[in-house]
Amino acid sequence: MTIRYFADTDTALIDFTDGTASETKEISENIYIDVDEHGNLVSMTIEHAKETGGLQELIYREVGRETA
Repeated sequence: MTIRYFADTDTALIDFTDGTASETKEISENIYIDVDEHGNLVSMTIEHAKETGGLQELIYREVGRETA
């Protein structure tokens, strides 16, 4: 996964895979996703990322399975 932030346009681009997008879908006014030919998520674009996407801080947590 790669996250790129473009400060000049306040846009974040999140690449989930190296796949090729075949279609872009508008999720909301500021969020778009790109999917491959099988409908799998390739990337997401968030416009006005600091304002609408809460991109001031990025936190990554990997959560493992809990055992009983």
